[in-house]
Formats: sequence, C-alpha cells, structure tokens
Amino acid sequence: MDRLAAVLLLVVEHAHELAERISSSEAVPGSGWVAGVSGAFAAALVAKSASRSEGWSGAEGARAQALELRDRLLALATQDARAYEHALAALERRDSGLARALAKAAEVPLAIAATAGDVAELAAETAERADGHARADAAAAAALAAGAARAASKLVAVNLAAPEGDERVGRAGRAAEAASDAAARALAADA
Repeated sequence: MDRLAAVLLLVVEHAHELAERISSSEAVPGSGWVAGVSGAFAAALVAKSASRSEGWSGAEGARAQALELRDRLLALATQDARAYEHALAALERRDSGLARALAKAAEVPLAIAATAGDVAELAAETAERADGHARADAAAAAALAAGAARAASKLVAVNLAAPEGDERVGRAGRAAEAASDAAARALAADA
C-alpha cells in the first residue's frame, strides 16, 4: 500500500468514528459544530483550488485568506460545542443564567454563518478565476459553505427563541442568503 492510500485509509477510519459520534444520542457534537467543520472543509477546498491555480495572480492571497477562514471556523465549531453544552446545562437547571446561556449559544452560530458566508464569497471568486479543474473544487466549496451558513442561521433563530424581526436572526439570514447567492455564482462559473 502506498503512503497516500495508507493516509486515506486512516482518515476514513477516523471519519467513520466521527460520523458515529455525530449520529449518537449525545447532544454534542451537534449541528452547530457540524456546520462549523463543514464550513472549514469548504475553506480548505478553496485553499486547494487556489494552490492549483498557477495562472491566477491572486491565488496566493486567496489561499492565505481561505486558510485563515478554515482555522476560524474550526475554532468556532469548538466554541459552539461548549456554548451548546453550557446552554443545555442551564436549561436543565432552569437557573437565572438560562437567557444568557441561550444568547451565547446563538452568538457562535451567528459567527459561523457570517464566516461561512465569507468562505462562499471567496469560493465564488476562486471559481471565477482559478485554473481549469480547480474551478470545480471552488464551486463545490461555495455550495458546502452556503449549506453551513444556512444551517448556522437556523440555529441562531432556534437558540434565541426570538420573535420575528430579531436583529441577530436577520443578520444570520442575510449571511445565509449572501452565501447562497455566492454559491449560485460559483456553480455558474464552473459550467
């Protein structure tokens, strides 16, 4: 077995373990964590697309930005898991900190939605400017990032249990819409 095949086999084994953990009855990791990690993987695909685009003068900058967004989303995924656990504990105790815990549990998905939106925008630009086959990875990244932004946007509304018109819910929704628009541009650019 060559080195790449061995590495991929190890990654698939870990991915299977992770998928088992996500599909368990445990509350964490939940959809906020998955949205953050999905957005991070989308950013990684943008970095890959930029790396494979020697003919694009902005590729190096796009790669650097994608890597920064990837790392930010991974950190946000961890923060989301902690905030969600804290909110669940406050809900169980029915203590006075419940409203604060729920607000915090909504702040992180809002940041995930906005950051995933940034990934989708960068992916759309990359899909329009990258070299050849790298465009398909960028288009896929935009679609993944848009899904992450949409999922995180939904969590903002759920975690806040906010009335319609809440500014944070509106911001999350606008981030998800912008991400969807960017994904549509990216997918059209790849055509």
